[in-house]
Amino acid sequence: MVTLAFLVALEIAARHYGLPGPVTTQAQEVIFAPKSGFLLYASMGLMMVVLTWRQRFIAVGVAAGIDVVIALVRWVADAPVTEGHFFGNGALWVILGVAVIAVTRRTGRERVLLLKGVGLGLLLVAGRKTGDTWLLITSKTRPDVLDQYMANADHALGSPSWAVGRMIEATGPVGARFLDYVYTQLAVAAVLVALYQLRNVAADRRFPGHHLVRTFLVIGLLGPAIYMIFPVVGPIFAYGADGGHWAVANLWPDTPTPIGTPHHMPFDEITPRNCMPSLHTAWATAIFIHSRKGPKFLQYAGAFWLVATLAATLGFGYHYGADLVAGVVFTLTIETGMRAHDRGWDRSGIRLVAYGTAVFALLLVSYRYLSLEMAHYPWVFGPLLILAMGSVIYGYVRTTRRWEPKAAPVPKLEPQPEMA
Repeated sequence: MVTLAFLVALEIAARHYGLPGPVTTQAQEVIFAPKSGFLLYASMGLMMVVLTWRQRFIAVGVAAGIDVVIALVRWVADAPVTEGHFFGNGALWVILGVAVIAVTRRTGRERVLLLKGVGLGLLLVAGRKTGDTWLLITSKTRPDVLDQYMANADHALGSPSWAVGRMIEATGPVGARFLDYVYTQLAVAAVLVALYQLRNVAADRRFPGHHLVRTFLVIGLLGPAIYMIFPVVGPIFAYGADGGHWAVANLWPDTPTPIGTPHHMPFDEITPRNCMPSLHTAWATAIFIHSRKGPKFLQYAGAFWLVATLAATLGFGYHYGADLVAGVVFTLTIETGMRAHDRGWDRSGIRLVAYGTAVFALLLVSYRYLSLEMAHYPWVFGPLLILAMGSVIYGYVRTTRRWEPKAAPVPKLEPQPEMA
């Protein structure tokens, strides 16, 4: 009910600005060409964790068949379809079909399990739609941005967006396209990790207490609230060609910004204020954390996706380095809270969540009110930023290791005396 109320509230807010909200855009994808077919199929994959293997093969076949039929109808009708947005309706139809079957043909625990699977799949899609709506709202409600403060603060870290941006430019179009694919398909990578974590749901007839999707959704829910408090558009817009006449100057990625007294700067009503914190960094960090318990292939994939996502967020000029530091702290604090909630709150969990929240708040205050000092004394503030982030990482690793169940020692059997 809380999720539904939140979606309805966002729908109303979007309508206030003359824009379709998350409910409308999701409903449209039942018929019209979906924005992300990969995401819809990934959502169907999550839903299928509650099905048997036979049911999974049937679901995939039905989804593919529906997409083929709809694609043929669009081709015959000469309906306009954006490149890459020609499939995915079938996956959404299958998810909704399973919901109908659960309500009309199943009872008891089996109905509940099927509906939980449907809810899990739809929540992933709803999270994406909710994020898109939030971004539109930030651009409409926050006319001024704080990029000048962030550019100053980023001098403490050596202005990494400028450095990585030049590195990606040197790789040419191949490197840029590869990183762009990694950047845009982050949700698909999350589903792969989640599928491993939920692989036994159909057999156990229940979901584990904590898994990646829960953390993903909470990050997407809380992150945009920080956007409203700390609106930032990013280097490629504030200091690059993509900002047009709203940009301070066309400096990114060739020329680092000059150090000067920062102030709020007006920006257009189109560009999202979605930099602080970097949610792509937050999600990639969550993928990395949850992949640690998987097989070697999944561990390597999680590490690769984290590194590639960090490179893309900086190298495309979407974020400042300070955004990434805040994103890591943000994620570890949320992940600690989710794990503590699952296992039962204790002193260590409460202490680490409080500490992570305090560090995150201190980062925001420092970026806003000490950015000029951070730019003038990078050898002081740069290590302090890394130390603050490192302290949260250390606290998380130390605390969660203590939470891991200890293997009970095998009792040593005493030799029995021989019977006469």
